[in-house]
Amino acid sequence: MNYKNLGLTSTKKMFEMAIKEKFAIPAYNFSNMEQLQAIIFGCIETDSPVILQISSSAHKYIGSILLRNMIVGATQIIKENNAKIPIALHLDHGDTFELCKTCIDNGFSSVMIDGSHLSYEENIHLTKKVATYAHSKNVVIEGELGILSGIEDNIMAKKNFYTDPEKAKNFILKTNVDSLAISIGTSHGAYKFKIDPDKKMPSLQFDILKKIKEQLPNFPIVLHGASSILPEYVNIINQNNGNIKNAAGVSENQLRKAIKNGICKINIDSDLRLVVTAIIRKTLTEYPNEFDPRKYLGLAREELIKIIKYKNKKVFGSAGYGHKI
Repeated sequence: MNYKNLGLTSTKKMFEMAIKEKFAIPAYNFSNMEQLQAIIFGCIETDSPVILQISSSAHKYIGSILLRNMIVGATQIIKENNAKIPIALHLDHGDTFELCKTCIDNGFSSVMIDGSHLSYEENIHLTKKVATYAHSKNVVIEGELGILSGIEDNIMAKKNFYTDPEKAKNFILKTNVDSLAISIGTSHGAYKFKIDPDKKMPSLQFDILKKIKEQLPNFPIVLHGASSILPEYVNIINQNNGNIKNAAGVSENQLRKAIKNGICKINIDSDLRLVVTAIIRKTLTEYPNEFDPRKYLGLAREELIKIIKYKNKKVFGSAGYGHKI
């Protein structure tokens, strides 16, 4: 199945516009209907392009058939609202050729193959194999060079290994990827940095980003693990019998700086999970007799819409560009 049959678009034009106008395409992960609804309505209301992301575990959780029909429903909602925003469906952190092929064959417009945990040569071999198949189906591919710490789909990396700027250009030439995820200090999960009350939050390695952009001036560079871990929602969770202590994310100012320095796609997952969890916990604490999922999931969806609109307008700068792509 071709992604165009699902009403999806390629990310190539999104990247071209983002690089030219110096904003970042929001790439939001989702794993249920309410998250998908919030992303779609938040981006419609801000006229923002968007990349819908599915991790390998979310793909397994939803299932290919239901996911495909959810995406068809999302594109129909956009049409019914007379919106002109382009949307892409992207596999986030695909870990095997077989999974990437399945997603491509089922209508994804973009896939990521994450061979960052492999040796440099093995990463090149796997990434090139996926790229060759993806391009035969006119699908965009993202590769990764460098390792982000934290947990992604139950795979844990204890330490960051920053992207080597000297290897980045060679990696792209040998694999033929269309975009590159790099490691400059972000990490997956809600505990991106260790909190030290006597020091400022650690900074991202902008010197590495600058060197990569010097090697690849107009190439799409992607930032993973970039949730801000919004303190307001962490506090709500902890005030309602949660236990998320010392959580810390990437500051919005650093994300804005990263965009100014050439990042054109930013992945967000943990923030959306935290918002949903916070509102559900708060609602069930305040209304202990409530048992209708539509009530607490509906409230979580409305809060997500608010957060997505804020990020598109104030952090990524993508608002207002949807109809221009």
